[in-house]
Amino acid sequence: MTTAARVGIDDVRAAAGRIDGLVVRTPLVPAPDLAEEVGASEVRLKCENMQRAGAFKARGGLNYLSCLPRDVLAGGVTTYSSGNHAQAVALAAGLKGVRAVVVMPTTAPEVKVEGARRLGAEVVFEGTTSLERKARCEEIAAEQSLHVVPPFDHPDIIAGQATAALEIVEDFPDVDTVLAPIGGGGLFAGTCVAIRALRPEARLIGVEPVGGASMKRAVEAGEVVTLASTASIADGLLPVRAGELTFEHIRDLADEIVTVDDDAIRDAARRLFTESRLVVEFSGGATVAALASGVVDVSGRRVAAILSGGNMDPRLLTDLFGPDGGSGADA
Repeated sequence: MTTAARVGIDDVRAAAGRIDGLVVRTPLVPAPDLAEEVGASEVRLKCENMQRAGAFKARGGLNYLSCLPRDVLAGGVTTYSSGNHAQAVALAAGLKGVRAVVVMPTTAPEVKVEGARRLGAEVVFEGTTSLERKARCEEIAAEQSLHVVPPFDHPDIIAGQATAALEIVEDFPDVDTVLAPIGGGGLFAGTCVAIRALRPEARLIGVEPVGGASMKRAVEAGEVVTLASTASIADGLLPVRAGELTFEHIRDLADEIVTVDDDAIRDAARRLFTESRLVVEFSGGATVAALASGVVDVSGRRVAAILSGGNMDPRLLTDLFGPDGGSGADA
């Protein structure tokens, strides 16, 4: 991918204009207990778990479909996703009045499968890895003349996801540290674009699960690499290969990528519910896991942490809190 495809702040502002009124301007909620615990001056949580279709992905999906030529859009769209992007494309296609076919892994959480169907998508299951579902999606696109909507590695997707960070700066103008989770990298790449342009001195930290650190591996290697496998409770952060374009942005603009283990992610989801009354899926709690586990030092800093999604399988709430609603044992 060449630098000609790089995203700039003007692209982000244009995306914000396109999706205005179609997405929720999510709140930036103070987390004073967490700030005190980690020694930060302030911590605020960007609640994309409250976004339409339950995750930040709605921003990129809506921006991408809004940029498609009318004749291409009319033919219908398809995509591949572990769940949240599938729902985002289903939402966007429904608003545009076009057909959507989404390819999801056989292990996709039922809440995300039903979410995509409820939003009008046709769901096809294929394999367990991002590469397997990508191949099936491309077959379906060729067979049925559908347009493939990339899950993260496209300028219009990145620009759309970046609008969350644009809102962070507007609502928290003196923010000096921003954390975002990384799956394929669209959200963190977009966050880097927006924050670097508007708060160039701010520290930018990406968070991956230990068992799915494809972007960290890519940055260390100096090129995108394919992991042999991935494994984590954070199902939305597990592509075996990061995006080429997202890698370029993150390599050049980010300060650090850290990893968190599943115990820290589980604890973060639990504390967000009990302390802030926020329901997040495990992927959405990764940034709070990084803060609470101490893998990043935010002493004295003004921190924004993006909670990327809230599509938690209700059955997992029993694992987190126990059948009696108490603290329960770890799953």
